[in-house]
Amino acid sequence: MFAKPLHNVDVRLRSKPFSNSLEVPVAPERRLLPLLTGGRARVTCRYRCGDQCSQHPPNTSDNAYFGQVLDQVLSRRGLLKAGAVATAALAVPALASREAAAATGLDFVPIRPNTEDAVVIPDGFQQQIVIRWGDPILPGAPEFDFDAQSPEAQEGQFGYNNDFCALLPLPDGRRLMVNNHEYVTEEFVFRGYDSENPTEQQARISWAAHGLSVVVLEDKKPVIDPLNRRITLTTPFELRGPAAGSEWLKTPADPTGTRSLGTMNNCSGGVTPWGTILSGEENFHQYFANADTVTDPVAAERLARYGISGGATDRKWERFDSRWDLAQQPNEPNRFGWIIELDPNDPSSTPIKHTALGRLKHEGANIRVLDDGRVAAYMGDDEKFEYMYRFVSDGKMKPGSSGHARRHNTSLLDSGTLYVAKFTGDNPAEIDGTGTLPSDGEFDGVGEWIPLAHNDTSFVDGMSADEVYVFTRQAADKADATKMDRPEDVQPHPDTGRVYAALTNNSDRGTDGKAPADEPNPRDTNKHGQVMELDDDPAGILFTWRLLLVCGDPADPSTYFAGYDKSQVSPITCPDNVAFDSRGNLWITTDSSGALGFNDGLYAVPLEGPERGHVKAFLSVPRGAEACGPVIEDDLVLVSAQHPGELDGADADNPASHWPDGGTAQPRPSVVAVWR
Repeated sequence: MFAKPLHNVDVRLRSKPFSNSLEVPVAPERRLLPLLTGGRARVTCRYRCGDQCSQHPPNTSDNAYFGQVLDQVLSRRGLLKAGAVATAALAVPALASREAAAATGLDFVPIRPNTEDAVVIPDGFQQQIVIRWGDPILPGAPEFDFDAQSPEAQEGQFGYNNDFCALLPLPDGRRLMVNNHEYVTEEFVFRGYDSENPTEQQARISWAAHGLSVVVLEDKKPVIDPLNRRITLTTPFELRGPAAGSEWLKTPADPTGTRSLGTMNNCSGGVTPWGTILSGEENFHQYFANADTVTDPVAAERLARYGISGGATDRKWERFDSRWDLAQQPNEPNRFGWIIELDPNDPSSTPIKHTALGRLKHEGANIRVLDDGRVAAYMGDDEKFEYMYRFVSDGKMKPGSSGHARRHNTSLLDSGTLYVAKFTGDNPAEIDGTGTLPSDGEFDGVGEWIPLAHNDTSFVDGMSADEVYVFTRQAADKADATKMDRPEDVQPHPDTGRVYAALTNNSDRGTDGKAPADEPNPRDTNKHGQVMELDDDPAGILFTWRLLLVCGDPADPSTYFAGYDKSQVSPITCPDNVAFDSRGNLWITTDSSGALGFNDGLYAVPLEGPERGHVKAFLSVPRGAEACGPVIEDDLVLVSAQHPGELDGADADNPASHWPDGGTAQPRPSVVAVWR
């Protein structure tokens, strides 16, 4: 079924033309859906991000709100005539037609919201499990045995909590799949787990379950192959770019500040035009102990800005390796929070950490090639009130797949300019936090990319270039960037070049002492998130933007679906990852659909024509799981079902899910394939 050598940003699902009549309405009653679960389980928050959402957001800066300065809006409008043309091109045509609906290729009847312990797909489609946590992928690795795990076995097996997924072509027609493994929920991995007294064996199994997997697939099935590889928390990495060798990156094990061990909390990522994988290191803060022993006020402030605080960690890894103990190795946290690059076609290559892209809680990075051959990388910092970033390279991409071209292209992200985004709304006085549309009928405006650093030159007063790259959040604070509602996946469209950003949610928006609603983030206590669309010329610094979706129950008056009839759309909450198909449609996975009382899933929405904004639910993942990935191709969809059964009150001794194996089996994070 792997018919075309497309990357994870291409899909069309073929069948009979879709009818505008919507054969099965998604929301048969005009009422708010019940809040059955109230959002993501506490156990997930604890192990994925150290319960960061329940803490005070680490961004305490008092940035001026760029969106409140109307004269700047007007002056920039005069500079953005080209952007205005692009804005007009985004307008939704007034007349819809069945021909236009069929042209989207999204000819499936949307699934209904549900809480089943299964992957639910539309009628006319099939599914199968591609790979599960613990399946062997390296020679000699044993078959998975939940009650006989070992670090050595896990180093040769598919890791835990698979997130980002990529599918690459091989010359012989097979496919190469690359997966992130974001984090480990020890309570679900080990029976009788004692969080106060974990064993060293358990810690080392967890180190081996983090990272990435590279697996060759034949007809949607993994095979043992020399290209297969596991990246773990003990894999050597090369630190590259302008901050490599910085005094803040040196440790007793690496006095040069250019070599580090491992990667962790890898969330989303991207496939580069030269065939490598980019992956984002996200919630690294929770792994480091004894921040309360740091007495230097500057160092303590830097730790706090990334959410690193307190004494012992939840996982207690500091008992088994001093690099997790800030009292012994204060620079080790600075060696995480980067964009990494992996060449999946060379299992002997050393993966890279690119310091030129800044140190954040990176969701991922995605590449656009400029007309002159330079490349731009778009990135989000996934936390409440954090920022969106762009990097533009100095060098130009070399075409081809030769060794010389690949070596050159993997250096593109080592030299260039790092920017952070400011947003201005067209109607700042009309934003009251309720989600009411402004008088011009949409949430939109203009923006500006503020340069932070170019190689060894800092553009931030009082900070050296090294400080900008290693402590990027503080540099962005000084630049007066716009505080956003958890910017996650940020991807340029492969055809139009427009950039789409998933802003997942922000329950603290507009609360006491926190940033108020603004036009790009228009709702107070935002539980459901939004999707943003940017027209950006990476060769310049100005852009236009608008909100494509303001998510939630379509019966809620605060929601918006690009002007589409809300009685026709699927309810969607907490957008997380995005991808595109070969017809130009946007696909969205969700994280925390419990906010509306049903399972997370995968959704599709046209971006052009009369169907623009018509959100349709294509798939849902099992109870307690998060939908991640995804890979979208003309005749195949891959989705990562992360942490199935991860519900409060459940654990390995009392599982709340038995997916994917059924019966009384333990739940196992897995990749699932769906096709017509």
